[in-house]
Amino acid sequence: MNSTLTTGTTPALPLHTTPTTPTIHTTHDAPITNSTTGLYRDITDLAHDAPHWLRTVADIGTEGGLLLLMALALAAWWRARRGSAHQVALALLVPIATAFAYLLSEIIKSAVHEERPCRAVAGAAASLIPCPPHGDWSFPSNHSTIAAALAVGIAVTWRTALWLALPIALLTGFSRIFVGVHYPHDVAAGLTLGATAAILCMALLSRPTTRLAHHLRTGNRTWQTLVRP
Repeated sequence: MNSTLTTGTTPALPLHTTPTTPTIHTTHDAPITNSTTGLYRDITDLAHDAPHWLRTVADIGTEGGLLLLMALALAAWWRARRGSAHQVALALLVPIATAFAYLLSEIIKSAVHEERPCRAVAGAAASLIPCPPHGDWSFPSNHSTIAAALAVGIAVTWRTALWLALPIALLTGFSRIFVGVHYPHDVAAGLTLGATAAILCMALLSRPTTRLAHHLRTGNRTWQTLVRP
């Protein structure tokens, strides 16, 4: 009696591999995790779904916010001229502290070389404004750095103006993500850098600048306009 042997093929066991989190790399291969690119995509998607008027406001506000903060800093200086030499010295330090913060931002940009997300993030919505050219690096955000330095300087000089300067600085930073030219961490780093640099600069230079303001108030009339009404 012939018996037929039935042979079966044993199913192959599935291979378990560890999933990898996709990353986007900067020029120096510093990984940008999926969490920050995901938040960037969420915000830029929101921007594209927003009404046309809101996109226009964001486009204007990304530069207009800095102009408003500069106007506030000018008003703070004009007001401080009626106060003590120390008050007017702090007001005069606002542009110096802002320039110092901007310089630090540029040094960091030159060292990090992070590509703009509007060029680096695959599948993201197109930026609302033209993507800056290659070589105009992303980290940290210069706009956010300048905005934070101005806001801190204004707050130190004219404390009640903080309630206006702070929201403008934060919205200016957020607008850079909204229009698609910065990652969220670029803006966070810029705000932190600008605020810290302004605080340090004003703390270190307030005494010598106060002495200078006092000297100008009692010296040559040509310079007295800077420090007194």
